[in-house]
Amino acid sequence: MAEPRVVLSAKGLCKDFRGFRAVNDVSIDIREGTIHALIGPNGAGKTTVFNLLSGFLVPSAGDIVYRGRHITRMDPALIARLGIVRSFQISSIFPHLSVLDNVKVALQSKTELPKRFWVSESTTSRFDARALELLEAVGLTPYAYGLAVHLSYGRKRALELAISMALDPTVLLLDEPMAGMGAEDVEGMTELVRRFAKGRTVLLVEHNLSVVSALSDRITVLQRGSVLTEGTYEEVRSDPRVIDAYLGGQQD
Repeated sequence: MAEPRVVLSAKGLCKDFRGFRAVNDVSIDIREGTIHALIGPNGAGKTTVFNLLSGFLVPSAGDIVYRGRHITRMDPALIARLGIVRSFQISSIFPHLSVLDNVKVALQSKTELPKRFWVSESTTSRFDARALELLEAVGLTPYAYGLAVHLSYGRKRALELAISMALDPTVLLLDEPMAGMGAEDVEGMTELVRRFAKGRTVLLVEHNLSVVSALSDRITVLQRGSVLTEGTYEEVRSDPRVIDAYLGGQQD
């Protein structure tokens, strides 16, 4: 059986900050319909790679190709319109809008409405059904009409996932979606990511190795800004270099 085609590829990525090389010659191929995890100790360069792939940083060297199109220096808004959508470590919702309106704003962004100076409520009501579907999928239907600011931390992350999915991404970049969550919320969010990943491509930065094991088809390990190794979870976890660099000399 042939491997899925590469949908997002980075070759020889480097990023320098005032003489410090945060990312050094990183190459990675993300295959269509897979969940690919990017792991490594603190300071390994994971979030910098995310920022490069999504256009929030411009590489000092290297190329990024999405479906055969070079996007290396493309504006992040244009990259998002192509279908590469990312979430952030820190929740990026609108706290003083309702939970429903947060999702509707994302749905509206893919139409002509954001270009208008004023939009009536009746005009945006056409997005209600789809927004409610997304909220039901992440278990937030009971909170739809309340302000997002009142959601618990775990529910805010679930809302952020619903917002990301409202943008109908081809490639979803998730930056530590489980950060700050308790065990119960982590279990729920893991299932949400698994469900939403069906038919899509996901690149995941995550510290929780149980989550990485449960979700990932392939894993790239970074250390000091460079690729240490790549493989399945079983291949990676048994690599002595990974055990030393990432697991502190101890396996799970």
